[in-house]
Amino acid sequence: MALRPRREVNRVYVCSCFGITEQQVKKHAENGACTPRQVASACKAGTDCGSCVRRIQALLGRGACTRRELADRGGSVVSDLEDAA
Repeated sequence: MALRPRREVNRVYVCSCFGITEQQVKKHAENGACTPRQVASACKAGTDCGSCVRRIQALLGRGACTRRELADRGGSVVSDLEDAA
């Protein structure tokens, strides 16, 4: 019997209550979630015990959000987003 190599899976759980990983939070950030509340709307992370909210906030960080980057440069967020679309 040939042994198959084990596929390594790097899953660092951010939200134990709902089984949400760092990778999932980062994916939601790529899709436009800029705040822990927006991540919660997308996947419920942070809505039960709340112990993961600070970690989610750290993962989002400054610069993780396109709108935040635009605002930091002093540009009009709404018009710049329309131009980017």
